[in-house]
Amino acid sequence: MAIYFSRHARRQMKWRRVSEADVRTVLDSPDRVERSIDERTNAYKRVGGRLLKVTYVGEEADVVVITVIEKERVGG
Repeated sequence: MAIYFSRHARRQMKWRRVSEADVRTVLDSPDRVERSIDERTNAYKRVGGRLLKVTYVGEEADVVVITVIEKERVGG
């Protein structure tokens, strides 16, 4: 799967110190997935003591990450 990042997503990742590998982990094996607005999908997963939410569009072959949010941090 090819993953592309919007400028907004890259900025959010930098501010929140979320790596591309973290995003791939969320997309490859999410704990929970839900539909969002405008054909977007939200994927959630705990990674390194943080609950990450990745909002993206696309299916199967190509994914465009719209934003990345840290929903909560455990132990820190």
